[in-house]
Amino acid sequence: MGVLRLSHVEVRVADLELATAYYVEVLGLIEVARHEGRVYLKCWDEHDHHSLVLRAHPDPGLEHMSFKVEREEDLDKLERALTRYGCAVRRLAAGEELGQGEAIRAEAPSGHEIELVHAMVRTGNLLPRVNPPPEPQGLLGIHPPRLDHVAVTAEEVELAGRFYTEVLGFRVTERLVATDGGLLGVWLERSHTPHDLAITGGPSGGLHHFGFWVDDWYEVRRAADVLAYHGAHIETGPTRHGIARSLAVHFFDPSGNRNEVFTGGYRPDPDHEPTIWTEEEIGRAYFTYGGRLDARFLMTHR
Repeated sequence: MGVLRLSHVEVRVADLELATAYYVEVLGLIEVARHEGRVYLKCWDEHDHHSLVLRAHPDPGLEHMSFKVEREEDLDKLERALTRYGCAVRRLAAGEELGQGEAIRAEAPSGHEIELVHAMVRTGNLLPRVNPPPEPQGLLGIHPPRLDHVAVTAEEVELAGRFYTEVLGFRVTERLVATDGGLLGVWLERSHTPHDLAITGGPSGGLHHFGFWVDDWYEVRRAADVLAYHGAHIETGPTRHGIARSLAVHFFDPSGNRNEVFTGGYRPDPDHEPTIWTEEEIGRAYFTYGGRLDARFLMTHR
């Protein structure tokens, strides 16, 4: 019971039409709907109505992140937990957000608006249910199968991490610890992946990136080829992270929101003991091959 996985993210973009073209033609996402100044998109192998919402706004960044819960009654349970913690909780009626059932919203201690939702309109993926091929034909761009995780920033990483573990039931997979014992970063999961959510030091309310899953290293390399062909701003990679053991490439959308395409990793069980990374090895923690960290990678925008 409780949180299952990341459901979707809503991000602010300076130019809605340009951003939509980028996410459809370069990322290869599918436009599902437009409603009240927002564009709703999804990956080809996702069954829910949307996993990414673009909102026109002069200040790019994260509007909110939404997590799907297993059962409808989990909304009541988690609302009580949020209220006990001291969060002001707002109920959203079914249909108030396009493609969604009833949901709750609250502001996390990190300054991020979080949403919990159970019912999403099920539109299905692009494959038949009987004897499907491995992938649909005619997809554009990178076309990752699914959205995987979101990484955010907070001034007090320890406080933010405790909120997600103690209130929402997330499990810690990896920790990045400063020389003085403080917490520089924490990686958390609910879906038995290396992370559904990562929190690193930075401005509260900040977005570091949101990541899309692909099947293997070849697809990461091909993603870099697609990005280079379209003139997208590639920041790092293709490379390997020590944290999460993933293979990845990082790049920016036209508004400066950082994206990631990645693969690899491992399966943490519920009794998984967190991996500890130390500050003196921060370069290898983020970039195994080079072992060095460019400080600009820790920024929320390019």
